[in-house]
Amino acid sequence: MEYKEQVEKRVEQKVKFIVTKVVKVLFFIILGLALAFLIGYVVMRLWNWLMPELFGLPSIGYWQAVGMLILAKIFFGFGSGSGPGKNTRSKNKPRYKRCGSLRKDFTDWKHYDEFWATEGERAYKQYLERKEQKNETHGDR
Repeated sequence: MEYKEQVEKRVEQKVKFIVTKVVKVLFFIILGLALAFLIGYVVMRLWNWLMPELFGLPSIGYWQAVGMLILAKIFFGFGSGSGPGKNTRSKNKPRYKRCGSLRKDFTDWKHYDEFWATEGERAYKQYLERKEQKNETHGDR
């Protein structure tokens, strides 16, 4: 009897969780649509208030204002933003500063092939052997 109550409680919690998620998603969809309509309306009102008097341009309707916003988004975007997951560094700045002077000085690279042929492979094999011995003594991690 107790197990049945636990299962019912779990199912009830899952349903409650799913319903709250669906309600939140629907709320944000409706909020986004309302905000989009409001922004389109504000752009239309601003255009019709300023542009005909200042520049002699014709008045526009709501859907023309929305179309202008979409074109502005396509042509110019709204910036890259700096939210979570966005990198704040410039696209033009180099991303290899962590590597230090190795990336800046390429004069020693003419000896790289010779080094790899004489010492590199042997050093790499020794490194692999040390790693395998370490894994055997400590177990695979």
